[in-house]
Amino acid sequence: MQIAIIPARGGSKRIPKKSIRPFLGKPLIAYAIEAARKSGFFDHIIVSTDSEEFAEVAIENGAEAPFLRPAKLADDFAATAPVIEHALGWVKENLGEPDRFCQFYANPFVTAENITGGYKLLREKKANCVLGVTEFAYPILRSFKINDQGGVEYAFPEYASSRSQDLPTFFHDAAQFYWHELTDIPEDRKAGLNLPYFLPRHMAVDIDTKEDWEIAERLYKAFVLNA
Repeated sequence: MQIAIIPARGGSKRIPKKSIRPFLGKPLIAYAIEAARKSGFFDHIIVSTDSEEFAEVAIENGAEAPFLRPAKLADDFAATAPVIEHALGWVKENLGEPDRFCQFYANPFVTAENITGGYKLLREKKANCVLGVTEFAYPILRSFKINDQGGVEYAFPEYASSRSQDLPTFFHDAAQFYWHELTDIPEDRKAGLNLPYFLPRHMAVDIDTKEDWEIAERLYKAFVLNA
């Protein structure tokens, strides 16, 4: 059995009701649900939320919302890992032991094609986890920090004179999907093998602010709707 889990907290502060806010005409969470459905990998697509309103929107868009998560997993300090563990606990108790699951965020750029690519990588490489990542737009070893006087200084002064092309490439979480293997893990992989699934920068926007939202809508129009 393969499960999709989509966390969607009702009390988001930076963008109120973020997961159900309309993104180019439909709720943000609907994009992740649609991608999960199109991939054809999942026996159940479960939204973990503390909100009756969010649950209704999830169900209307083709997911399941069979429980409301407890308040202690829905405040401003709740981390994602306990939320996923809670959802997995419900699945094991009510549906049976899953073989693997994919954790999603409400993100319009997640696609069935990339879900499929991540799944194939997970299975072919016998990995513990595969997650979508994208390259930082600028070498982070040449980044600045603000000092006590309010000025800027190199965060890594030892690289101040290095050429950008000579520095290593770094990547960050694309905030889209995370495939997790639960059963078919070789003995030599018990300690963990987490593999990257590379996504282009224009298809990886972590939407946390109003500016992020506006950028994401413009990129979606340019690279998805007009592709």
